[in-house]
Amino acid sequence: MLADVTDANFQAEVIDQNQPVLVDFWAEWCAPCKVMDPVLEHAAQELGERVKIVKLNCGDNPEITSKYGVRNMPTYLLFKGGEVVDMKVGATLTNSGFVKWLEEFAA
Repeated sequence: MLADVTDANFQAEVIDQNQPVLVDFWAEWCAPCKVMDPVLEHAAQELGERVKIVKLNCGDNPEITSKYGVRNMPTYLLFKGGEVVDMKVGATLTNSGFVKWLEEFAA
C-alpha cells in the first residue's frame, strides 16, 4: 500500500526528498483513480527506492491541491529537487507505460 501525504506533511514527504516523488492526486468518488491503484502499486514495486510514490486525497487536503492547480482526477505530479518536472492527467497509462514514464526521472 502506498503512503498517504497531507497538507501538513507534504513539505517533508515530497518537497524535501532526495529522490523523485510521484504524487497521485485522487478523490474517494473518482472511479478512474481506483482503477489506477494497481498500476501505481506495480510501478512502486518495479522502481523500488528509485522513485517514491505517494497518494494525496484532494478532498481532505485542499491547500496542496489548490497550490498546484489540480482540477481533474487522477492527476500525477512528478517532483524532483522539490519542483514539478512532469505531470499526467487521467487514467491513461498501462503498467508498462507508467513504469517507462517514471524511469525517465528515476534516481
